Amino acid sequence: MAIARRTLRPAACPVPIPPMPRRPAPRVALSTQLSPAAVERRWRLLSASRESREALLDAPTLDALGQYRGSIETCIGALQVPVGLAGPLRIEGAHAHGDYYLPLATTEAALVASYSRGAQLIAEAGGCEALVLAEGIGRSPGFAFASLREAARFAEWALSQRLVFNGCVAATTSHGRLKEMRAIIEGNHVYLHLDFLTGDAAGQNMVTLATEAICAHILAESPVQPDYWFLEANYSGDKKASARSFVGVRGRRVSAEVTVPAELVRRRLRTTPERMADYFRMGALGGVLSGTLGAQGHYANGLAALYLATGQDVACVAESAVGVTRMEVTATGDLYAAVTLPSIIVGTVGGGTSLPGQRACLELMGLAGPGHAAALAEVCAGLCLAGELSLIGALCAGHFASAHRKLARDIRYQPKNREGGENA
Repeated sequence: MAIARRTLRPAACPVPIPPMPRRPAPRVALSTQLSPAAVERRWRLLSASRESREALLDAPTLDALGQYRGSIETCIGALQVPVGLAGPLRIEGAHAHGDYYLPLATTEAALVASYSRGAQLIAEAGGCEALVLAEGIGRSPGFAFASLREAARFAEWALSQRLVFNGCVAATTSHGRLKEMRAIIEGNHVYLHLDFLTGDAAGQNMVTLATEAICAHILAESPVQPDYWFLEANYSGDKKASARSFVGVRGRRVSAEVTVPAELVRRRLRTTPERMADYFRMGALGGVLSGTLGAQGHYANGLAALYLATGQDVACVAESAVGVTRMEVTATGDLYAAVTLPSIIVGTVGGGTSLPGQRACLELMGLAGPGHAAALAEVCAGLCLAGELSLIGALCAGHFASAHRKLARDIRYQPKNREGGENA
């Protein structure tokens, strides 16, 4: 059967497109300098209005640029992102204990209100339990050999070098150590997955430098030399959702649970435990049908806001916002809710946690500095549990759209508490 072919023609363009200049625009020179002169040179590249420049680089920002040293290259200013306060979130965990007010940085209206409502529901129910179940963050260098036999010989040798690799790691950091390693052979390729413990740092840079030291030893001592190799061969799951991380751990694997009395569900969420469980079943199946990794509503919303406020690597939300939410009706008719997140990557030292605003947000929770990373991970799980309760409650009560309409579209809306003042 013949198929008619049509010649595709570009749509008519109402405005003539000017030719591209023969030379590209001047490049942005890589620099970590934060001096006023260096920043001024970058602004000269831009055709920006005075208003745009002042929005990014007002006088106080220019005076404070030095605080960003080590955090950014070719800096031209800073953004202000509003920070809202949610909570209190009551947690009884292995590391986090007590009531936590949560600073959330976002530009999405209704987000802080939703997480705050869920946190207050948890607190009124007596609090949630949260536990760090496992810990470890990996790098996966890859090595290519001439044959499968050579790859197998290399893998056997590498796995025998555990103690030597420990020494390589110790030469790069006093805070991290090699937890375990395994070799994955694919034809003549070997993925050497190295799992590390990184103390109170999120640890991505730490494990990169430690892995580089291990690879240097491999190249110097391996009886089977690779044809070529890469420091990271994309097996670790870094900054992406992966099945390997989902069934294992990347960062900290955390779970949180709460039982909410039926009367409290009706009074605060305007729905019932039975309807919440109905939604869980339908939503979980919807996730399966769409091919999502895990089954949850919106972990990314709360995690991105908390990560941004507390100086975490926000790109890690790609892997952190994976997990499972479960809701059931108990034998006494109450609501049982639980979340499990296998890849919470947070730290309370290093990276952006040392910036003044981000450190202030950690201090608001009492989680700044060494000794608090595991507690912060448990707070993340409690935050996600609060968000799931509030979101699913709103969907069950039919309030999801109206809440966004009131908070995101009607700037005149101002909720009131029972005493008639602003509802904090």
